[in-house]
Formats: sequence, structure tokens, C-alpha cells
Amino acid sequence: MQARLQRLEANVRELQRFRQTYALETINRDLHLQWALRYGLLEAIQIVIDTSCHVVSRKNLGTPATYAECIELLHRAGYLDDNLASVLSGMIGLRNILVHEYASIQIERLYGLLDRLDDFRDFARQIGQHLR
Repeated sequence: MQARLQRLEANVRELQRFRQTYALETINRDLHLQWALRYGLLEAIQIVIDTSCHVVSRKNLGTPATYAECIELLHRAGYLDDNLASVLSGMIGLRNILVHEYASIQIERLYGLLDRLDDFRDFARQIGQHLR
């Protein structure tokens, strides 16, 4: 579990560096940078999903049928606050778009998420409090 949270922190640092290095206009002109942005966010979101589902299973919080239900079960059990649970549910929707409807994703939307990287850190902090 710690390894996942450490990987999430490493992803956040790389995404911050990406944000500081590249302007949106540069990314819009470079397919390679678009791929990097997509994958970096996808992996960070997937780590949140995998960690959430693992904690739900390990702590016997319920039997989720979807990734979003993992977040909801953690929220109901008090592992995640209201705001973060809502944000993470939206991220799961974005993950599904990245995986299944990749042609329709707007790079501007993804780039905007680079200003919300603290949500990933909040997740690690809130989950980490319950794993000690």
C-alpha cells in the first residue's frame, strides 16, 4: 500500500514538473506531450482507484460493483471527506474517458487538472491516516 502511495507522490511531482515546463500551446502542438499528459494523469487516477478498491476490500467496507462505488464506500466509512470524494468520483469518470473515449478528450481539460494535483496528495493523506 505504501508503495502505491509513494508512486502516486512521484507521479504528482512529475506532473507538476510537466506543468512548469510546458505551456498549453506547446502541448497542443506536440502529440508526444499530449500522450505524456494523458498517461501521467491516467496512471495517477488508476493508482487512486487501485488503492481505494484495495482498502475497501482489506477493511471489509463492502462489495463495490464499480470504481466509483469504491470511492463512495470509503466516503461513507469516513476515510474521505465530502469534497475529496466528489472530486475523485469525477476523476474516475475522466479515467473512463481517457481509456474508452480517448478521441473526444480535450487537452485543455487535462491541462487544467494540473492545477488540481493537490487532490491526489489529499487522497494519500486521508487514506494514509487510516492505514497506520
